[in-house]
Amino acid sequence: MQKRSFSKATSKVALFLALLAVATVALMVFGSSMGLWDPIVGFMASRKYNDLLGYIVVGVALLALMTSFRTAGKDRLSSIVALLLGLAILAPSMLALLIEPVKYPPIHDITTNSLSPPQFTFLTDSRPGAKNSLVYGGADIAAQQLQAYPTIKPIVTELSNAEAYQKALTVAKDMGWTIVYKDPQALRFESTARTPFFNFADYVVVEVSTFEQSSRIDLRSVSRIGIGDRGVNAKRIQEFSQRFSQ
Repeated sequence: MQKRSFSKATSKVALFLALLAVATVALMVFGSSMGLWDPIVGFMASRKYNDLLGYIVVGVALLALMTSFRTAGKDRLSSIVALLLGLAILAPSMLALLIEPVKYPPIHDITTNSLSPPQFTFLTDSRPGAKNSLVYGGADIAAQQLQAYPTIKPIVTELSNAEAYQKALTVAKDMGWTIVYKDPQALRFESTARTPFFNFADYVVVEVSTFEQSSRIDLRSVSRIGIGDRGVNAKRIQEFSQRFSQ
């Protein structure tokens, strides 16, 4: 009877601890989206504590599973659920060990036109909380981008300039970007895009121009902080291009 009570208590503790750890991990990832702190705070906390929480949960769950091995199925089920939750927390680290990580260049400024990149006029280097300059890095950045993302190119469409501009605005809004400035006469707009995890802010400028008998759309996406962006800005431009072409 005493062993049964200990097993039940251990299983409950393991499950409670697992649920608490999952809630903590979710808070670190999405806390910035809730306005609790800056994105970098949640990101650094996740890097420091995510695996630690996972190992603690897995350890306690294994202990609970061993104590409940010869008891009723309900206690054992709670221990198994706790163990699975602990492994889920550790999943990103485990996958990183099993799968060779993609090597991204240490750049955070991606554009479809590296020779004459679109310029930010509303968003400036004095914007609060920004660490990266909006001044383009030049030939070295362009060379690294070309090597890593050779498919990043301007969008050329048969739409008129005005139609291309309106469609670009629609695509940007559909992607969840916040339009902070637009100039219909100059056929350009600037916006803020947020990453789904940790809520990092990136800045995007879109320009429409005439290209032969067609319209050309150029984009530039710049991370607010960080030396590298793990491919986020390139993927954003690629997604925009795919959506625009649909």
